Amino acid sequence: MSVPTTAPLSEQRTSTTPLSSLRRTTVYVGVAAAALTTSTAAAMHAAGASFEIDGEMIPLLGFAQMTFIGVVVGALILTGLNRWSGRAGRRFVQVAVALTAVSCIPAIVMPDHVGSQLALVTLHAVPAALVVPILVRHARS
Repeated sequence: MSVPTTAPLSEQRTSTTPLSSLRRTTVYVGVAAAALTTSTAAAMHAAGASFEIDGEMIPLLGFAQMTFIGVVVGALILTGLNRWSGRAGRRFVQVAVALTAVSCIPAIVMPDHVGSQLALVTLHAVPAALVVPILVRHARS
């Protein structure tokens, strides 16, 4: 009777699947982008930018939450494109740019002050500039 043997742990190779690598990257870049956006919003607010919409201030934690959610949505889109598109990287950049532009529409329409509009648009563009190039490295194409 033969007993199956396995290699010692030191000889076993660990494999990282592309999906788990994308998940890990999504978490890391999501946290980094959320911190960057929140700190940028705090600095802009300290410099005088108003983040009031209809008389209510946008909470700083809201910037972090929405940024992280945006990164997760981006990773989900990339996962779908990796599965169904022959040019996932190119399509991902196109979709990310389009969605970032669309997400800026409320930032332009809702605030009353041009300074607030510019600050909010910047708070969309800055994390996108960080996240898109990092996530696109996980594109299959």
